Amino acid sequence: MIEQIFTCVKTGKVIRPFSSSAQIHCRGYSLPLQRAITDFGADVSFGRIPEKLQEHYGITVPVSSAQAITQKHAHTVKKSQITVEEIPDIDGVELIITEMDGTMIPTVKTTPATDEERIIDRRKTRELGWKEARLSLVRIPEEKNPIIAGTVGTVDDTGKQLLNSAIRAGIGRKTKVHAIGDGATWIVNQVRRLFGESATYLIDFYHLCEYLAAAAPGANSQSRKTWLKQQKKALKKNQVLKVLNNLSPHMELEHIADKLAPVRVCTRYIKNRLEYLDYQGAIEADLPIGSGEIESAHRYVIQERLKLPGAWWTIEKADEMGCIPVW
Repeated sequence: MIEQIFTCVKTGKVIRPFSSSAQIHCRGYSLPLQRAITDFGADVSFGRIPEKLQEHYGITVPVSSAQAITQKHAHTVKKSQITVEEIPDIDGVELIITEMDGTMIPTVKTTPATDEERIIDRRKTRELGWKEARLSLVRIPEEKNPIIAGTVGTVDDTGKQLLNSAIRAGIGRKTKVHAIGDGATWIVNQVRRLFGESATYLIDFYHLCEYLAAAAPGANSQSRKTWLKQQKKALKKNQVLKVLNNLSPHMELEHIADKLAPVRVCTRYIKNRLEYLDYQGAIEADLPIGSGEIESAHRYVIQERLKLPGAWWTIEKADEMGCIPVW
């Protein structure tokens, strides 16, 4: 349809007399195209969306439109989320696996572009900072595709997302929860608050091994590798006391700072988390002992969406972008 349009001299807005009278609105981009743009916007920076569309569909779209469409749908997803505060009163699936983790993203806060007296250059008044973006992951053991959710909100917001993902996965009153994380207090607290005695929490084995690797004694790399391998075997058999005894002879003096005392730091890390080191039980139950899935999710949800060169996000926009589903 060809339609005559006019531009208002005062406001600069485009006026469409026929569309207004006929109550017809041009969307400009079909829903399938908007879906494709949003999918690319969830995976790559806004500046690369036109390149991806041209490569896959032969369609040319301006960067500004790609950004506007992606952020519009991210906002819609955020607004449409329904949170449930309690586990459903059903038996539920037998077991779910959960993981949570966080990473820092760059944020920016700007003042309004104008006030009562003058136009403000927002580049000169912006405040740059960092905010922790948190991911939660839920998976049923026999399922390949996990349910992933992200937020830049509080730890309780992350907990709500985790609970709602668990409900989507089929959690009930009799469901057991196998939770894995790096030992951060906020993760442990959320797991206990949400799932109580139904949950067992396990420190990420490979995260703990990083502490052991830093504390490994030996005159050369080969001897340190051999020592580390022995400690790994002991941990997998729940021989935690043996590992602590092997660390003890190499403990640094108290006056040495923590950054120069890896043995002391490792020992303290283990002693503060003794109840979360049942690796033997997890291995015998054929359950994961590492949180590799959530680490991988960080790369394609947080890193590729939000941690981009030169990109600074408002907290609201970053929170909405984290809500776009992972397909």
